[in-house]
This record gives sequence, structure tokens and C-alpha cells, in this order.
Amino acid sequence: MMAKLKNEKKLFKAAIALGTQYLQQRGSTFTATDPEDVKAQYIYKALVFDKLMQPLAKDQETTLNIKHKLAIWISRKLPADHPLLKDE
Repeated sequence: MMAKLKNEKKLFKAAIALGTQYLQQRGSTFTATDPEDVKAQYIYKALVFDKLMQPLAKDQETTLNIKHKLAIWISRKLPADHPLLKDE
């Protein structure tokens, strides 16, 4: 089990937003009605394919781990003083 990040749910939401923008720049996207889990998997696979993220081991590719991995990814993209990276 991976250690939970502070504000992980908010970081994940930010990762979905940035990931959606990234996919649009790549020329692909998903529909607004797609479930969050589908969006997370699609963004994760695109980032791994483009070598912007290390892939999880195949047996670790669960929705929960993908969400956690996306939260880590966005936390590394944000400036150190970003509110989502501070203690609440």
C-alpha cells in the first residue's frame, strides 16, 4: 500500500484537470460524461506512453493506485508554495 498524500483527493482532481488539458493538446480527449475512473486510466496511460510518468507494475495497475500515481505526478508539477502542498 502506498502512503497517502496530504490533500490527495484535491491533488487528484487537479491532475484530472491538467491531464485533460494535456490530452486535448495531444489531440485526444474523452467525453464529459465518462466516469472519473475512466478519465484517470486514460490520462495515466497517455502519460506513461509519452514517458512522462513511470508505469506501475502490471499487477499494481488498480484504479486506486492509478489515482495515487496521478496525485504524485501533479504534486511534482506544482510550485512548492502551492496551497495543495501545504498542511491544512
